[in-house]
Amino acid sequence: MDARRLARSGSRGRWPAPHHLGPGSAVEAQCETDDMTRATEAADSKGLAYEVTKHGRVNSLEEAAAARGIEPAKLIKTIVVRLSDDDYRFVLVPGDREIAWPKLRALLGINRISMPSADTALEVTGYVRGTITPLGSTNAWPVIADDRITGTISIGGGEHGVGMTVNAEDLLKALDATVADVTD
Repeated sequence: MDARRLARSGSRGRWPAPHHLGPGSAVEAQCETDDMTRATEAADSKGLAYEVTKHGRVNSLEEAAAARGIEPAKLIKTIVVRLSDDDYRFVLVPGDREIAWPKLRALLGINRISMPSADTALEVTGYVRGTITPLGSTNAWPVIADDRITGTISIGGGEHGVGMTVNAEDLLKALDATVADVTD
């Protein structure tokens, strides 16, 4: 798969237009590009060094990891969870693992957590499912990161087929993430 990589080191500048916009209108394509720009601008504002990889749509986490040149465990999923009507968290999960709901509930000291609908996830993050990232989200929800997230990782870049490769420790510090064992 042809992937295009762009390296950035916390500096501002214009990104070239994506080479893969997927199905949909020019308006949809522009929205996705704006979402990626929000994510990269947030990374820039936090002083993060990162590399953007654009590879187009894929059918699995394994395909995405291969396109980004990393192992599946280093591809980080951002999952939005709902604690109450107006209280959400971003949970960062290694690609080869799943949220351990009892561990997450114990960490948060609550009995019930749910997954919001796709429409609600879009409303509270500004990103559609499959593109969600805490970087550039329309709400700065607290971040919880599994303690296995270390080294060089790839996190979503705000649009389908776009990843941002970053140093995990730098990202977690920039996001002021709570780091704990929250996966199985």
